[in-house]
Amino acid sequence: MDGLEQLTQAILDLGAYRVGTVPVDEIDFEPDFRKLCESNACGMYGRSWMCPPHIGPVEALIAQAKEFRWAVVFQTVDPLEDSYDFEGMMVAGAKMNRLAAAVQRKLEELGIRRRLLLGAGGCRVCQTCAKLQNQPCRYPKQALSSLEAYGINVSVLAPQAGMRYIHGPNTVTYFGAVFLGER
Repeated sequence: MDGLEQLTQAILDLGAYRVGTVPVDEIDFEPDFRKLCESNACGMYGRSWMCPPHIGPVEALIAQAKEFRWAVVFQTVDPLEDSYDFEGMMVAGAKMNRLAAAVQRKLEELGIRRRLLLGAGGCRVCQTCAKLQNQPCRYPKQALSSLEAYGINVSVLAPQAGMRYIHGPNTVTYFGAVFLGER
């Protein structure tokens, strides 16, 4: 089993619904997609070191992601009571954050030091980001930015990784990705 297959299986074992691999050269980075962050759709704009504008210019983040050869994309899919089940969405988001933290630990365990791990909807390692107190990040090694902050349209990335973006009514799907394999 090669390294990508081993990592894919490890992420599935950690609880991902699906995992797929995409060559970074095939990812269509969309700098304008960052406008979704700027519209504050998730409520985190300017409230976290790992979200825009503090994470940095989208062009620099895209260049950082393009330093890698592969993106190992993973997803969680969770049921909701109905399409207005905000609490269910938050529970599912917390599940994705726990999965991303477990992936981070697995990457360390496997000795994969040079990587970029991105999640869904911002960091959320801390209940309140140190940015709000004008303090440095408390956990820079665990801090997590989002795919969207890096100009990645997940609805386009999902099928590239062999995944569905939408799983039907009364479900919520979250995505993360590990960029690895230096050029």
